[in-house]
Amino acid sequence: MSLFPSDIMSQAEAIVRAFTSAGLMISTAESCTGGLIAGALTEIPGSSAVVDRGFVTYTNTAKMEMLGVQETTLARYGAVSEETARQMVHGALFRSRADIAVAVTGVAGPGGGSAEKPVGLVHLAAKSRTSGLAHQRMLYGDIGRDQVRLATVRTALEMIRQLAQL
Repeated sequence: MSLFPSDIMSQAEAIVRAFTSAGLMISTAESCTGGLIAGALTEIPGSSAVVDRGFVTYTNTAKMEMLGVQETTLARYGAVSEETARQMVHGALFRSRADIAVAVTGVAGPGGGSAEKPVGLVHLAAKSRTSGLAHQRMLYGDIGRDQVRLATVRTALEMIRQLAQL
């Protein structure tokens, strides 16, 4: 029995299988999901050939130290922003051996939201060494912390699949 719902496991399995065949590696940079994306991928047997590393950067200091997010970006736009997600994914890609990286930062709740950045707001970014960067701004709503985090994992895995053209 898996820790994750079957749809997430199906997505993760498809990614691991395709990345193994193609000889590709992935890294993750996670804030609001706390490592769940890497966790879903590593639930799949053989994922060690695909998952290079995961950065769990819950604090601003961790985002700066581990991923190279600029302090000025955090001060100007905040941790939950497109700009921060873009810098997180860039850091995850270029501070790893991965071919593709994904980054997430958001407000999972139940508290911490504001009118400008409500609970359920998540910024995701995916980047490949050979193609451009994709960004998605998701408003999942105040559906509960667990559901926001799982919805974010689903979106992140789908972004990986799209970027890798799976």
